[in-house]
Amino acid sequence: MITLTDLCEELRNWNFNISLPDVPKYRGTFTISDGEIDLSAMAASGDLQSGQYFRIIGSHFNDGVHQYPATGLVDETFDGSIWAMSVPVAVTALLNDINTWLAKYVDDPDSPANSPYSSESFGGYSYTKSSGNAASGGAQADLGTWQNQFRSRLSRWRKTP
Repeated sequence: MITLTDLCEELRNWNFNISLPDVPKYRGTFTISDGEIDLSAMAASGDLQSGQYFRIIGSHFNDGVHQYPATGLVDETFDGSIWAMSVPVAVTALLNDINTWLAKYVDDPDSPANSPYSSESFGGYSYTKSSGNAASGGAQADLGTWQNQFRSRLSRWRKTP
C-alpha cells in the first residue's frame, strides 16, 4: 500500500493546482499535542479548510501528507513548515486504483506475479511473465511496478525535477 506522501514524492508534485503557483506555506515552531496539531491560524486565514490535505516538513515523526483536521500524529515540537495542498479528486482516485492493483497483483500471495517461475504450464493453462526488457521485445521494462502499470495516468501529474 502506498500513501499520498509516497505518490507525491514519486510525482515530485506537492501542488497540483497550477492556478496557485505559490501554495500557502507557514514556517515556524509547531507543537503536536494529544495527536493533534493546531492549524487554526491557517484555517482562519482561509488557507486550509476541513478535509483539505497539507504537508508537514521538518518533523522528526510526522513528515508527510495529512488531512485537516489531522489526528493520530506523534506528539512533538518541531521547527519546520506546513504547506496547504490542493489535491484533485482525480489524484486521490489514482491513489485508490494503485492500491487496489497492488492488493490484487502484488500483495496477494496467490497472484502469478508472485510466482518464482518465469513461466508455468499445467492442465491446459500456461503463462509466461514478461522479461521486463523493452529492448529485447518485452512490453515495458519492469511491468511488475505500480509506476509502470499507471504510467499514463501518473504522467499527467508528474513534475520534472
